[in-house]
Amino acid sequence: MKVTLKRKFIAVLVVILSMASLLRLLKIAIITSSSPLSSVLLAKHSKSFPILTLKEHKFLDGIISSRAPCNLLIFGNEKQYFKMGIRNKGGLTIFLDDNVRYNTFAKDAYKLLKHGRSKKACFPQNYGFDLRKSRCKLALTNLPTRVYEVTWDVIVVDGPCGHLPDCPGRMATIYTAGVLARKGNVDNATHVIVHDADRMIEKWFSWEFLCEDNFISSKGKFWNFGVVGRPNSTMFCAA
Repeated sequence: MKVTLKRKFIAVLVVILSMASLLRLLKIAIITSSSPLSSVLLAKHSKSFPILTLKEHKFLDGIISSRAPCNLLIFGNEKQYFKMGIRNKGGLTIFLDDNVRYNTFAKDAYKLLKHGRSKKACFPQNYGFDLRKSRCKLALTNLPTRVYEVTWDVIVVDGPCGHLPDCPGRMATIYTAGVLARKGNVDNATHVIVHDADRMIEKWFSWEFLCEDNFISSKGKFWNFGVVGRPNSTMFCAA
């Protein structure tokens, strides 16, 4: 009788411990699925564009606010930067999303960098800053006409995608931003702000076409360059 009771007690204890373990697992699963980190990761993977951090938002907002109303050009997702357009009330804001036709691939970045360095077609003086006439492989020649005609105060580069080898990469947008900025105001620098500057391509092309001498500040994955208009410039950066 005592043996039977003992066995029953052990069986009940095993069931209780099993239930307790199951409840703990369920609790962990619930906490994990509802945690802020998990929400961010889910949101990040459910969107086709990266999510800016709060400090990056404030950084960009501060730059645009300091120039607003201004001429603001954004290579990036309109949903991501919609508030920046609102911040620029009274100014001109143009979004150039991933529907722009790109003829480059991120996997060819180094070849394109050498092309930009060595080919005269890529030097600014060869087409008088009119990108539509350029034969440089990095020049975006098919943008809306107004993009080439406006003097830009702020240019944001956060597109197209560049995280995979077959993505267009941001080689052409950084180069084009550099050219557009150099046709700007001689007395008031154009802010060119590049996102994902922790990645190799963004670093290479920013240093090459926006120049270390023009570097102003950074926050998170943003690099901010102040590029002064140089209508007679024969090169991008000082030797």
